Amino acid sequence: MLILGIDEAGKGPCIGSMFIVGAMFEEKNLDELKNIGVKDSKLLIHKKRIELGEKIKKIAKKIEVIQVRPKEIDGAVESEDGLNLNWLEALKQAEIINELKPDRTFIDCPSPNIKKYREYLQKLLKVKTELIVEHKADVRYSAVSAASIIAKCAREEEVRKIEKFVGESIGSGYPSNPICQEFIKNNIDKYPKIFRKSWMTYKNHKRAKMQKKLDEF
Repeated sequence: MLILGIDEAGKGPCIGSMFIVGAMFEEKNLDELKNIGVKDSKLLIHKKRIELGEKIKKIAKKIEVIQVRPKEIDGAVESEDGLNLNWLEALKQAEIINELKPDRTFIDCPSPNIKKYREYLQKLLKVKTELIVEHKADVRYSAVSAASIIAKCAREEEVRKIEKFVGESIGSGYPSNPICQEFIKNNIDKYPKIFRKSWMTYKNHKRAKMQKKLDEF
């Protein structure tokens, strides 16, 4: 039996992409994930995630990584036709499921309404799979934990690439991070492609800059 775990990393940052990962395993190999210490990526330090990521790739039957860039995220958040970030995530999850064709799929649900989310996702599927959609699936199921590790590694790799491109630290990329806030404030018009313009953090800094220009005028 083929078991697929799906999780994401980078949903909340105002800089950079979100990564949605499907990690598929033969059921008989799931114990190997536990044996090497696979668990929710948030419980692991960066060095350990990288180490486990390489081991997971060797155990997995297939791994699918989808990068959702800021422009596409903004399009979903500011959509007028009912799309939002959760539904965008469901669309990407469906892409992974339709591509990998697992027998059973475990998903860490991004929505507070599990039933509604599951129904939405089910309608997008072109293949038959047993769909298990739960909160904290990344803690409960090793296949989802593995997907979360790969996703987190992809997100951290992108942050490093962005920092190399801009020549300075962007912090975590999350609004709660002071370094990130300062970077956005100082570079808001310099690197438009890396920012999520639909985030309130970006809008506030943009508004403040426009106001400053008006005051100077």
